[in-house]
Amino acid sequence: MSDKQTKSRGFTLIELIITISIAGILVSIAIPSFSSIIRSTRLTTYANELVASLSLARSEAVKRGVQISIRRKGSTSQNWDSGWYIFTDLNGDGALDAADTLLKTYPALTSGFTLRTGTAGYQTFAAYLPSGLSLNSSGDTFKLCASSASASASNSRAITINALGRPRTSEGATACP
Repeated sequence: MSDKQTKSRGFTLIELIITISIAGILVSIAIPSFSSIIRSTRLTTYANELVASLSLARSEAVKRGVQISIRRKGSTSQNWDSGWYIFTDLNGDGALDAADTLLKTYPALTSGFTLRTGTAGYQTFAAYLPSGLSLNSSGDTFKLCASSASASASNSRAITINALGRPRTSEGATACP
């Protein structure tokens, strides 16, 4: 038997350089995949926020017995990128007046994402009547897109509101602007 104890002296410089190089290669392979996951998650989050807004407006209209409107922020027609707010709309004009009550506000989308409406009825605002029906009986479709991404079907969401005012989300079913 040997009475010598061997001491570990750590890693050599060459071993450390090789380990860091392998880690760098693995990270560079993983980053593009991770970016697409983040983009898809943000699209889903924004779509869910819009659907939640529409559902809140509808339920508040029934509960309060008055028209509830969702109005886009900003001045560009059909462009909802700047966010939106929900309020009681006592005179039914789709504008937040002094007599109206602000219920909730949503911030602008992060850069690289767009939210547009079709040409039907929700260019400026959407509204629900006290019966729970949509003010616009023809419905409309919101197009949510990741504008900086490639033209893949997974980079868009369509939120369709039917004639009754019920929203439905579908993935990759819309052409992005």
